[in-house]
Amino acid sequence: MTWAEAEGLPFPLGVTWIETEQAYNFALYSEHAESVTLLLYAEDDLATPVLSYRLDYLKNKSRRVWHCRLPQSMLKGARYYAYSVDGPKPAGRFQWHNFDPEKILLDPYAKSLFFPPSFDRSAAIGPGSNAGKASLGLISADAKHFDWGGDPRPRHESDTIIYELHVRGFTQHPSSGVAAEKRGKYAGLVEKIPYLQELGVTAVELMPVFQFDWQDDNYWGYMPVSFFAAHHRYGSTGDSCEQHNEFRAMVKALHAANIEVILDVVYNHTGEGDAKGPMYSFKGIDNSTYYLMSGDPKAPYENFSGTGNSLNCANRYVRRMVADSMRFWARDMHVDGFRFDLASIFARNLDGSINREDPPLFGDIRFEADSSNLRLIAEPWDATDVYQLGRSFPGTLWLQWNGRFRDDMRRFVRGDAGMVSTVMQRLYGSDDLFPDERIYAYHPYQSVNYVTSHDGFTLYDLVSYKQKQNWANGRNNTDGMPENYSCNCGWEGDSGVPPEVLQLRKRQIKNFCCLLFLSNGTAMLRAGDEFMQTQEGNNNPYNQDNETSWLDWRRQAANADIFRFFKMMIAFRKAHPSLSRSRFWRDDVRWYGVGPSVDISWDSHSLAFFLRGASQHDDDLYVMINAHREDLHFFIQEGRAEEWRRVIDTALDSPDDFCEPGREAQSALGSYTVKARSVVVFIRRLGESGR
Repeated sequence: MTWAEAEGLPFPLGVTWIETEQAYNFALYSEHAESVTLLLYAEDDLATPVLSYRLDYLKNKSRRVWHCRLPQSMLKGARYYAYSVDGPKPAGRFQWHNFDPEKILLDPYAKSLFFPPSFDRSAAIGPGSNAGKASLGLISADAKHFDWGGDPRPRHESDTIIYELHVRGFTQHPSSGVAAEKRGKYAGLVEKIPYLQELGVTAVELMPVFQFDWQDDNYWGYMPVSFFAAHHRYGSTGDSCEQHNEFRAMVKALHAANIEVILDVVYNHTGEGDAKGPMYSFKGIDNSTYYLMSGDPKAPYENFSGTGNSLNCANRYVRRMVADSMRFWARDMHVDGFRFDLASIFARNLDGSINREDPPLFGDIRFEADSSNLRLIAEPWDATDVYQLGRSFPGTLWLQWNGRFRDDMRRFVRGDAGMVSTVMQRLYGSDDLFPDERIYAYHPYQSVNYVTSHDGFTLYDLVSYKQKQNWANGRNNTDGMPENYSCNCGWEGDSGVPPEVLQLRKRQIKNFCCLLFLSNGTAMLRAGDEFMQTQEGNNNPYNQDNETSWLDWRRQAANADIFRFFKMMIAFRKAHPSLSRSRFWRDDVRWYGVGPSVDISWDSHSLAFFLRGASQHDDDLYVMINAHREDLHFFIQEGRAEEWRRVIDTALDSPDDFCEPGREAQSALGSYTVKARSVVVFIRRLGESGR
């Protein structure tokens, strides 16, 4: 018998099948544990293990990793596993241990979790046993082969259209048209791929699909209990093995449709919460390794995430876990990129301070991204006082959610004064945040432009509510962003809304659509905004697993004019690569107002720009933007009047608001009256210029 057969190996972490030996290798990291016991469970008794294997540190420990190797014949038919871990009492800020040998603990590297019918979150809170009520890891979590069959890996550039969606919420509503057994599932998303193709989406950004604790009043999924397991409730078969392959089948189908798959991932905190939260895994395995500690016994966990704890990304084994998780999802599950929730937490040192020089996790993530050609997107802030949007963010090659684009465009469309020069910067690609000076050399596509996301109002609610309506969340309407830069167009809410108010709301929605897709950068759209999805004013429905959050697909038919506008606007952007470039527009853009000069005064609410497309083998565009409450007469400052054809006028009703390709309205005059609160776009075909 070899040493590895007798003792096991410390890597890879987790459970690994050794085919040549017909044995399983188990490996668990815990720096401070004094004893570790592997617990194996059969399907017919989920409370009492069929085998409790106590690891001997003289035989089954290498540095900080506990390990063993067990022949399959020794498992006694066990299907699930967990650990019991014991160790010293708390001993100061950086050794604030939380061991409880009675707790049944998940392996952080478990690829699939099983939740027994008697699973109970409350049993994991406080001291004492949670046997029979704890989630368990599946020993053979990924045993069934999946045939990728030459899976293509799409990668889009100027035609990137990111579509943020929630796997369950996207198809759970009966109006989705998805078979009942597939609603809210990975398989349900597959059935809606034709819709995504019709809309023009080229990348889906899935809200968290890591296994999370659904008993935590949690719908969005931002409370993970595993970084490797796919959320079991999104699988349609109920088989803990099959959820992996159902996820893979979804990815494969999206790839076949030329759609990238980006995961919204939470590596900054876990679902174990603060000192009052449950002990599922990390707390009981090695509390002070996995979490940043405050030194305050009354509130021992640093809370930069706003959810009760913060992952200790300064620790090299935690960083390794993040990298291993990324590698698993990229190589085994074929995802194409990651959007990192509250990514600024990655820069926290052990004492909670910010490492502004070279936070090591960013290097680890970059290595994984380079080796797998992954798209990296950051939410460049945390829940406290750190806001690193633009060049202050340590991930210099990452894309970043541009919260300034969101806020500035909202304020401009709402009619706030003094916004014209700022809007020019946002349209240009936000070079104030992502400068392309020689020392920086950023790209405009690093700015992920968006008006709405899951976090806040829907686009329809943005033009329908001045005040958030979060009463259903159970926090007395105190949760959610207090400032949304919204405007209700003269009528609060949706009840009894006058026709003229609804007409203005639709126009403002089209204006937002234009500003988003006419801007240089990477465009992101929130699912449902294209047919005026509403949450009835709730701007933080994190716990609303109901019709508040589920997409109501009846609205697609009810608001077919808005859906048509979004679909055509996306097609227009994809047909004109001069809009979204690797580099800034520079000499290809000229800024105007109603006349030859742009008015950037405090009271100005209008601007125009000419974008030459020849350098990109594209047509020329002339865009007129009027956020004023009055009509304005714009004079075209480029070329002859007969060269220009009107494509878009958001003040017109459908279908005249967006002309079909080849049916654009020819301009007989060199001027155009742009109605109050509207956007107009003209096109001059490549080669038609009289220059």
